Amino acid sequence: MSDNWVRVASASDVPEDGTLLVNLGAEPVCLYNLGGKIFATHDTCTHGQASLADGFIEGEEIECPLHQGKFHIATGKAVGAPCTEDIRTYAVKIENGAVLLKE
Repeated sequence: MSDNWVRVASASDVPEDGTLLVNLGAEPVCLYNLGGKIFATHDTCTHGQASLADGFIEGEEIECPLHQGKFHIATGKAVGAPCTEDIRTYAVKIENGAVLLKE
């Protein structure tokens, strides 16, 4: 893994308490804006292969739109059945209004 940071969006593109689907190279990534802080996870649910960007934020968790499994957004931990496998998280930084992810 490299130490390169890649611009994937403007911070203003990620709606408050919402999600935004972006790509980091060929990887689909879901950005989350929780109270003004941006987080990033792999976008694909580990159970049903659904896009988490289409899911529902409940507090600090994202609920998969397909089978209602849940993941903790900041850690990627699976916290609700039927999801048992964690999702990947990405390091995020904001520079000059841009969302940067570490490759």
